Amino acid sequence: MKNVIVACGSGVATSQTVASKVKKILDQHKVKANVEAVDIKSLNQYTKTSDVYIAITKAKNSPDIPTLNGIAFLTGMGIEAETEKLLNLLK
Repeated sequence: MKNVIVACGSGVATSQTVASKVKKILDQHKVKANVEAVDIKSLNQYTKTSDVYIAITKAKNSPDIPTLNGIAFLTGMGIEAETEKLLNLLK
């Protein structure tokens, strides 16, 4: 199964909101994937076992996995393009 991580400063409010929206989108498209909200400080630990990173805040080091714009999932602006990228990456 594919793994998606969503990171924000604390891993609590914003990343949880985006992770919930992403999980709902994936379920609607019948894509099975784990979606987990994490704090930005532990990002490197999670990128080793994840397929996609959805960024809410900028990380110190760019992860070696595809990175999507999490603000699009939060605000809805540009969500179609980011959703399409996500679905293509998880196929």
